[in-house]
Amino acid sequence: MATVPSPLQAPGKGILLYMTGIFCMATMDLLAKTLSQEVHVAQAVWARYAGQTVIVLLWVLPSLGRVVRTNYPWLQFVRSMSLLLGTSMFFLSLTFLGLAEATAIMDVNPVFITLGAALFLGERFGPRRAFGVLAALVGALIIIRPGTAVFSPAAFLPLIAATGYATFILLTRRVGRDEDPRTSLLYAALLGAVVTSIVVPFYWVPPSPAAIAMMCAIGGLGALGQLFLIQAVRFAEASAIAPFSYVGLLIAAFWGALVFGEFPDLATWIGGAIIVASGIYIWHRERVAP
Repeated sequence: MATVPSPLQAPGKGILLYMTGIFCMATMDLLAKTLSQEVHVAQAVWARYAGQTVIVLLWVLPSLGRVVRTNYPWLQFVRSMSLLLGTSMFFLSLTFLGLAEATAIMDVNPVFITLGAALFLGERFGPRRAFGVLAALVGALIIIRPGTAVFSPAAFLPLIAATGYATFILLTRRVGRDEDPRTSLLYAALLGAVVTSIVVPFYWVPPSPAAIAMMCAIGGLGALGQLFLIQAVRFAEASAIAPFSYVGLLIAAFWGALVFGEFPDLATWIGGAIIVASGIYIWHRERVAP
């Protein structure tokens, strides 16, 4: 009888799930930037968590008693607060920076993920992964081209967001080894919704019908994106999927050009090509190498 491969023997599936989650998140960021032009950014953050909480609760309601039980209450709390920090800081940065600019700075998080996975999760960090991460980082730096327009004080906001997001991914990997993914999804949404519901009344601006639609879409995309990301780290190690976070930069550049008229220049295309090439290389090597 053929043996069934363990989840970590299917890195290609984990990478595909991760990239799908990144697409959902990048589209959510587009809506958050658009929404923040009409209402306070706190409402965009609240919509992201409140909407996700409603969707997740409806989904897990038949088995809520079982899903709500967790083996890692404190890790789930820290994990959820790390994601809330990352989301809040990144959404806030979108009110000062362009979508592609903020995403490019945020894209230092794979370096944090890969190093954190080696230091705290005991995952291997071989030359293939090091090459992929460094090559993708070079591509991102080519796009950023450090200068006064990007490295303003507001540029620290996506850096803080990157730290929060990397912590969230590493803790998701830790609890995901023997935790129901619905449990992780529920706590990430619920705790964020509680905190933002306390804060948002102080910044509330009556939204238009179009803004309400965007708020609902932000919540839905946040829920889908989180589910894909949680599933991804069950099939591939955190450091293996880290380079694919850079795909979000290409998606952000596309949305920025389409919606805000922020057309990528030659350096963006060159950096993007390096990012894509490094991601394909890592994916190929993870599939053929033991």
